[in-house]
Order: sequence, then structure tokens, then C-alpha cells
Amino acid sequence: MNKELREFRRLERVCLEQAALSMDLTRSGLLKVAEDCRVAAEAIEAQLPRRPFAGALQTLVLTLNATRMSNRH
Repeated sequence: MNKELREFRRLERVCLEQAALSMDLTRSGLLKVAEDCRVAAEAIEAQLPRRPFAGALQTLVLTLNATRMSNRH
């Protein structure tokens, strides 16, 4: 499950990086794929057993991601 999680996060980063360099139509598609990867990764993370620090870290990451995505629109 960790391997899948890392792969979804990697794909999300790649799509976001490529979207920053792409034209409008391609950019829109890449952002949608990145969003799908983020949602899939979060679903995997939700299934993982939580440790106190890991839960706090995930909350921070989700908050930062939400802020970052809202600033893009």
C-alpha cells in the first residue's frame, strides 16, 4: 500500500510540474489528473493505521495542499 501511495504522490507532483509548463487545454487535463492522484493517495492514507505524529503531519499536509490548490484558481 505504501508503494501505491508513493506512486500516486509522485504522479501528482509530475502532473503539477508539467501543468506549470503547459498550455491551457493540456494544463487543465494535467491538473485534473493531479487532483485524481491526490484523492487516490488520500484514500490510501485514510486506510493506514495512524500514529499520533503521522495524523498531525497529514492534517498539516492536507491544509497546505488545500491552500495551494485554492490559490491556483
